[in-house]
Formats: sequence, structure tokens, C-alpha cells
Amino acid sequence: DGVTEVLAHHSENLQDKFVEIPCSEDYDSHKRFEGCTPRKCGRGVTDAVITREEAERIRRIAERGLSLGGSDGGASILDLHSGALSLGKHFVNLYRYFGDKIQDIFTEEDFALYRDVRQRIQQRVAQAFGISSASMYLTKPTFFSRINNTEAKTTHDEYWHPHVDKVTYGSFDYTSLLYLSDYTQDFGGGRFVFLDVGSNKTIEPRAGRVSFFTSGSENLHRVEKVHWGTRYAITISFTCNPDHGIGDPVLM
Repeated sequence: DGVTEVLAHHSENLQDKFVEIPCSEDYDSHKRFEGCTPRKCGRGVTDAVITREEAERIRRIAERGLSLGGSDGGASILDLHSGALSLGKHFVNLYRYFGDKIQDIFTEEDFALYRDVRQRIQQRVAQAFGISSASMYLTKPTFFSRINNTEAKTTHDEYWHPHVDKVTYGSFDYTSLLYLSDYTQDFGGGRFVFLDVGSNKTIEPRAGRVSFFTSGSENLHRVEKVHWGTRYAITISFTCNPDHGIGDPVLM
């Protein structure tokens, strides 16, 4: 209910916007990796890394994958790395469940685009925080999300609670989101909100927009409930700990 400031309007085309903030102590309770573990913390937004056309192509990958399942509630997940796919009130392994049919759903070009987009986001995040992108590793969970206004059926559907990624996942050091649909055009509600003391800082999604931030308590955040339409995004997360790294997804 405090002051709300919009960090990024959906109508803006932002080259680069970066706000530095003091780091929390969350990183001290994990093994530190010099040259990667955050010493400079903050949050950034850019519309200059991924084109809208690329975002549309990525969204079509998400749509095809999620058409195979989908949650009974309002939030559905597709993880191309682990194969996790929302199905009803549960998850199935996409690759085991559908087997060779996967070749009819996705192409090598889809996975090549996914890799390319992930690499460009990784480089942009590294640049913003003054670290080498080679010192960062993709980590899990990295996943597509599809959110609509269907009533929540399980706790997995309750995406709107405030949380800290480093506390929730442990391995996360840097979090990024690539938005695949447009606020006010494709959906209402569903804005991304940083919860700061005394004020909220809001990002309005726009296809191709990348927001990124250090994963500790300095960036407590939530997503507003989606009131209408469908919101697509992909969460891509990075760790400094090679033991928690994962590879890019491979078409089985």
C-alpha cells in the first residue's frame, strides 16, 4: 500500500536501465566464488537484448510444449531441462511421458534459439554486474511459465506470494526473466513487483523485455495476480557454484 514506482513501462523501449542496491547477507551463508558471487547487487531491465520477433518464436515453443499438458489452476510450468510439465494437479516428465512424439513438437532450431537467447541474457547479466559470464552457470529450475486467471487448485498455482530466490532455491545467485507477452495487450495484472521498504518498484512485462537481478533478500519480489488474458515468461537462473550447474536442454 506504500509508494509505487514503475521502473519500466510496457510502452517504453529501454536500452538499459540499472539500479544498484546494497547486497543482503544471504550470500554469506553459502560458499563464495570470487569473481562471481555478488559484491555489487541490484536490478536491471533491457529491451535491447532479445527482439520482439525472437520473443514470439520462443513463446510458440512454450505454447506447443504447454499444449501437451497444463495445470488445472492458473499457473503452468514447462521445464525443457528436466522435462517437468504441469499436468492437472501434478507434474509429468515430458520426455518420458511423450517419448518419440517430442520430435513432432519441438525442432533442433527451437533448442538452438533457446540456447542462443540464454547465452545473450547470461552475457548481459555478467556485464551489468561486472563479472565474467564464464564464471556463471545455468542452474535449476529454469522454466517457462504460463499464467491466466483460473482459480488456484494447488500451492504450485499460488505464484503471487512474496519470496526471495536465494532463500527459495539456494543455488540462485542471479535471476533473469524474459517476458514473452505484453502487459495490457495480452493480459491484465501480472506485473513484476520488487518489494522495498516503504515502496514498490514495478516492471510491466513486454515481449522481448529482460529483467534481471541478484537473487538475495535485497530483491524480495512477487508477481501480481493475472486478472485476464495469458502471461508468458521464461525464468532463467544462474549460479556461481559449478556443482549446481546444468546443461542446455537437448532434444531427446
